Amino acid sequence: MSTEGAPGARSIGGEISGGSFIAATLKGYGVTHVFFMEAALRQTLIEMEALGIRRVLAHSEAGAVYMADGYARISHRPAVCLAQSVGAANMAAALQDPFLGLSPVVSLTGKKPPAAQYRNAYQEIQHGRMYDPVTKFNVAVETLEQLPRLLRQALREATSGAPGPVHLDIAGGTAGEAIDGAKANLDVIIEDAFAHLPAFRPEPEPASLAAAAARLARAARPIIVAGGGARSSAAGPELLAFAEQCSIPVATSLNAKGIIAENHPLAVGVVGSYSRKSANRAVAAADLVLFVGSHTGDQVTNNWTVPPPSVPVIHIDIDPREPGRSYPDTLPILADARIALAKLAPQVKPKAEWTHWAQQCRSFVEEWWREYAEPCASGASPIRPERLCRELAKALPENAILVADTGFSGIWTGALIDITSPRQDYIRAAGSLGWGFPASLGAKCAAPERPVICYTGDGAFWYHLSELETARRCDIATVTIINNNSSFGQCIDGVARNYGNRGGSQQELYTFSSVNFAAIANEIGCLGIRVTEPDRIADAIRLALASGRPSVIDVATDKDARAPAPWSPRGA
Repeated sequence: MSTEGAPGARSIGGEISGGSFIAATLKGYGVTHVFFMEAALRQTLIEMEALGIRRVLAHSEAGAVYMADGYARISHRPAVCLAQSVGAANMAAALQDPFLGLSPVVSLTGKKPPAAQYRNAYQEIQHGRMYDPVTKFNVAVETLEQLPRLLRQALREATSGAPGPVHLDIAGGTAGEAIDGAKANLDVIIEDAFAHLPAFRPEPEPASLAAAAARLARAARPIIVAGGGARSSAAGPELLAFAEQCSIPVATSLNAKGIIAENHPLAVGVVGSYSRKSANRAVAAADLVLFVGSHTGDQVTNNWTVPPPSVPVIHIDIDPREPGRSYPDTLPILADARIALAKLAPQVKPKAEWTHWAQQCRSFVEEWWREYAEPCASGASPIRPERLCRELAKALPENAILVADTGFSGIWTGALIDITSPRQDYIRAAGSLGWGFPASLGAKCAAPERPVICYTGDGAFWYHLSELETARRCDIATVTIINNNSSFGQCIDGVARNYGNRGGSQQELYTFSSVNFAAIANEIGCLGIRVTEPDRIADAIRLALASGRPSVIDVATDKDARAPAPWSPRGA
């Protein structure tokens, strides 16, 4: 084995097949599991077995993508999913979530060889354009000689800068057999920097730090909004140290939930449209916002009202395209979040009025919890989701991974379940309903020693219920809690508003059959527990966690319950 190329690169060469090359490369980058749909790169999958890479056969291309996404978000490493030609379109559609969630998912698809292209080949359409909107790097691999260069570049792109999905479309039949099985003298080069997130930690310019410190010095009510980039940077300790040094409150996006303990006096909660009222009130009242590794899209800003567009901003981000995208009065700091916070801290002198401001923000949090004390303690049946969240928060193990679906699941968990231990993690769907359950399987593959709990709704669980069989077959022992109200609960009010005073069958647009998912889980060979009384929730969670089996807790909840609506400033 010899060293060459980038710092940390490792190389081994010789005549090997394309499948051996792909397997050896992924093994070298720390990949322990791949998620796939047949028939994809069969020789590669066989070679992976010899190297100890676990192959998880899913029931859909979307399921495989979401598993890879969950794996990537917990491992902070590239994750791999595979599909044959006819499944490439489904895989492209599913990559929307890791693209929006900035997750380094490597998608490998097969396609017919060049001689079969543009000739109405069976099951074949052009894949490239479908992947352009949902990847950072999207290329066709037409020859075996291209493979080393393009696979290595894909791994660079996936993990560097703002991370994201990449795609290689590999020629040679529906599963890429020509490249997969062919042999050549290929160098397997492992560039260690791109085996994890972040690949690089660029340092901020001294002038931008000085300007940021001066801007902070003029502020009376500064606040931090931490995003997914801060989590990718593992900037939690530096963020907490900076906030405590300056007595500056901290709000987070859903992607950064729990980056500091949410019961900390400076934590005000998740901000935006899937949010806690206390966080929106605090950010709306701030006279300076320090965004740390956060996009400034409509969700984290509640449609650009929290903060309002006129508020001055300091924006730390590794991606130069982000600062100033939505807030014109932005001072950019282009750097890794962890490095930037550590270097900014010595230049900022705390002000006495910041302590009073932090106390005011803490009062917002206390008021929030008083508002929800009654529903969180409710003994009603059907069960109130607030009570379900309270019981889950109390039962959440100290090293748990909590995986939340989108919609009401994201709001309930984001607002009403505190992440309080640095050993706990929270990941959530970036927008694709049904993501939560398969993503939790990927998260468990990345961290098999940790308890993984998925919080989802029945509307979301129906998407990928079939992956219960995957969990049982592959012995992936997650706990899935289903907020089962036999409906798309988040849609009810919107449907009613659109119907107005007209008659008709509104419920046809959001209601499902009443189904006991616990019974289905038991039939598949998992553990299923049906809960209809709130006092049984805690025991069900303890039993499921102790079982060592894939488990489903089906909680019969109130269809009329609504997740907390986002607070908006008056007149917004």
